[in-house]
Order: sequence, then C-alpha cells, then structure tokens
Amino acid sequence: MSTKSGSVRWLTPAEERAWRALRRVMVAVQAGTAHDLAAIGLSEADYEVLSTLSEQPAQTSTLGVQADKMGWSRSRLSRHASRMEARGLLRRAPDPADGRGCLLVLTGQGMAALRDAAPVHVESVRRHLV
Repeated sequence: MSTKSGSVRWLTPAEERAWRALRRVMVAVQAGTAHDLAAIGLSEADYEVLSTLSEQPAQTSTLGVQADKMGWSRSRLSRHASRMEARGLLRRAPDPADGRGCLLVLTGQGMAALRDAAPVHVESVRRHLV
C-alpha cells in the first residue's frame, strides 16, 4: 500500500499490540458503562447531555456549544434533545442571541436523574476502567 508521500510505515508488533489492547479496553469500557446506565433508564448520550448541562452557568447551553462538546452534529443532538425533552429531562428555550438557535436547559427532573445516575456511573467507570 502506498500514500502520496510514499510507502506506509506500518505499526511495529509492539505498537500493533498496544493499539489493539487500547481498542479492546475502549470497547469494553463503553459497553460496560452503557449497560450500567441502561439499567437505570439512561443512555450514555443522555448522561453526557445531562452532566455537561449541569456544569454550565444556569445549567443552560446553546445547542451548538453542546453539540461541539459532544462531537455531534447539531441535527443529531437536536433529535436526541427532542427525545430527552419528551421525557422531561431538559427543555428548549429560544436563544436570545440567535433567533434561529435554541438553548437547552436542564430541568429539575433532569437534575434529579443526573443525581441518581452519577453514583451508578462513577461505580461503573471504576469497575470497567479503573
């Protein structure tokens, strides 16, 4: 295989083992924490939205800032936020700085869900990673 700059410098056997080990750990940790959160009715994405909103002033963020933090497109987050809003975990509000945008606001119910989920998540991270 070749690239524009010449031939590929393949991973050494030690590098390959390290890379594959990291991938296995990432998959195992993600699957384990997702399973543990699902047992209490949240997805990993739900938890990420709730936890990052809880860290924001007034527990509010623009859709765009939130999407950037999560590495998601705005449309993907908008669809997910709609499902969370239907469950009462957050609400949308007009963004006074951008008439086309919206704010995501953590609700009391969302904060309660986060408070209930945080100990489960922390223990899950310890069990599956630490």
